[in-house]
Amino acid sequence: MTNFIAKASFAALLAIASIPATVSTAAAAGAERGFIVDAQYHRPPPVYRGCSPVIAVRAARWSGLRDVRVVNVTPRRVVVAGRDRRGWDRMTFANVRGCPLIRR
Repeated sequence: MTNFIAKASFAALLAIASIPATVSTAAAAGAERGFIVDAQYHRPPPVYRGCSPVIAVRAARWSGLRDVRVVNVTPRRVVVAGRDRRGWDRMTFANVRGCPLIRR
């Protein structure tokens, strides 16, 4: 009977000792595969080659227009309209990098 208890406790000790080794190996392999499968792609913000309407509105506000809104966007220009102290006014920006002012 003592021999049976010794063998059973040795087997239990061996089983308990082997659990962390198998779990870490399985977790390492699972995390590696899970990382690749579960990885979410975060799209970077769009890169505007020309003058974005947001930048044109900011430039018009900085120039003194209030209640500025985009009126027209073409491949060559971005037109925004708003109010200044004399009334309604519109500004035209070139649709290139930096939004240079074409006409006020």
